[in-house]
Amino acid sequence: MSAPAAPRPPSADVKASFAPTLLVAAGVVIEEGRVLLTQRKAGTHLAGAWEFPGGKVRPGEDPRRALVRELEEELGIESVVGEVLDVTFHRYPERSVLLLFYETERKPGSPDPRAIDVAAFRWAARHELDEASFPPADVAILRKVRARLDREGEIR
Repeated sequence: MSAPAAPRPPSADVKASFAPTLLVAAGVVIEEGRVLLTQRKAGTHLAGAWEFPGGKVRPGEDPRRALVRELEEELGIESVVGEVLDVTFHRYPERSVLLLFYETERKPGSPDPRAIDVAAFRWAARHELDEASFPPADVAILRKVRARLDREGEIR
């Protein structure tokens, strides 16, 4: 009788399936035909990628309230969070995320954005939304944002 085989370490997919899923709220802020983006800081997961601003929802926190908090902490802006535009689940090798993308506006009188807790921010036009610059979890919402920017351009 041979000895049982030694157990193999779990693969990255198996490890990710055991990691808790992070709930993230992100805002789609559109002004004057451009959408607000933030860049992930060095040393963070997906450092350097551009994304829709927002962040992790704390346990027990309402996702809309979390988004208002994150926009204030990261960019110094006051915001009003509207309806959900999209919901996306993505499994990265080291974690899984459930993203809630909300239609979001700056409150009248809100300060202009500034990079407080992000590497950078920018207002991007439709043609600047290159999928390769975004985390994989954000790619699906890009189509909706491009369509919305197209509609806004037609209205002007």
